[in-house]
Amino acid sequence: MYDVEKIRADFPILAREVNGKPLTYLDNGASAQKPQVVIDAITQAYSHEYANVHRGLHYLSNLATDKYEAVRGKVARFLGAPDEDEIVFNSGTTEGINMVAYSWAMPRMQAGDEIILSVMEHHANIVPWHFLRERQGVVLKWVDVDATGALDPQKVIDAITPKTKLIAITQCSNVLGTVVDVKAICDAAREKGVPVLVDGSQGAVHMPVNVKEIGCDFYAITGHKLYGPSGSGAIYVRKERMAEMRPFLGGGDMIREVSKDAVSYADPPMKFEAGTPGIVQTIGMGVALDYMMDLGMENIAAHEAGLCAYATERLTGLNWLNVQGNASHKAAIFSFTMNGAAHAHDISTILDKKGVAVRAGHHCAGPLMDHLGVSATCRASFGLYNTKAEIDTLVEALELAHELFG
Repeated sequence: MYDVEKIRADFPILAREVNGKPLTYLDNGASAQKPQVVIDAITQAYSHEYANVHRGLHYLSNLATDKYEAVRGKVARFLGAPDEDEIVFNSGTTEGINMVAYSWAMPRMQAGDEIILSVMEHHANIVPWHFLRERQGVVLKWVDVDATGALDPQKVIDAITPKTKLIAITQCSNVLGTVVDVKAICDAAREKGVPVLVDGSQGAVHMPVNVKEIGCDFYAITGHKLYGPSGSGAIYVRKERMAEMRPFLGGGDMIREVSKDAVSYADPPMKFEAGTPGIVQTIGMGVALDYMMDLGMENIAAHEAGLCAYATERLTGLNWLNVQGNASHKAAIFSFTMNGAAHAHDISTILDKKGVAVRAGHHCAGPLMDHLGVSATCRASFGLYNTKAEIDTLVEALELAHELFG
């Protein structure tokens, strides 16, 4: 049984007050809070087990290396990857996508080649491709969402031409919560010989993921949204694609031999992990993934589906609130504006006075904001520890804001 109150007790920050009110933390889409087991693992690692990995032969180095490398298998299990050697550690999704841009795309794309994106993409899945547009003349092709915020996979498939070299698509919009049928896109793209990169920053948080079933070539995740530390992350890279990639960063640990005249590289995935990594961050991410897998991703998804349904009912019942996007398949992420002159930042400030933490701004999704015709929204994003009572608190705070600005 999914006991949300027991789960909440695992997160010490949820017991605090903000502005004299119990904290209602609804900014999980930006970064999730950490359970005590993750905090304890980080403290243990720094206090009693810290050393650099891979390079040492002493006890602490071997211990740190074992704990660090064990996370590779945890990520593989979490993502359903066939082989842990298909997992590359990094600082998060931004670095993962940039690695694909520099290591895989840049060497094989030329002027006129196309990359297909949806208008919902986060800047982390836009800006690296703009680098290729600016520097190599690559063409970015955009696919719009419909009036509900849903993305028809067939529109993405129909955008493929002989010049398409990559599809880079989110599995779940960080603004609208829209869930994309990435498997349908991957199935069709594979038939046409087009690789697919999936931004799983939000998707992996809210639903079970199996990259083998999805059929993608790349799948990027970030640890701090998965109840782990910031500065942690990983990307799944299909072996066939990994063999096509050149190193992105050069330095220690990613080499086999270095001389004055030549360099030879380590085998993947080490080939793509230069320098001293985020050792403790990665260990913490592994503990966070254990925590989620112990709860069960299906159970988390079911709990959040209940929150999504209830929040939809409560928020759409406010006739002065404009909820952006109501796709039939979405995660518990809600962006909204308010009728009248109230700016998203002003709404967020009033909510904060009631202890309700939401995001306000463009959410690193400029093209989507343009498509929606707004400059900014407030966003309430729910996680595995949120409750229906917190949705009621959000609504009460919104009603106060409406009174003040109405």
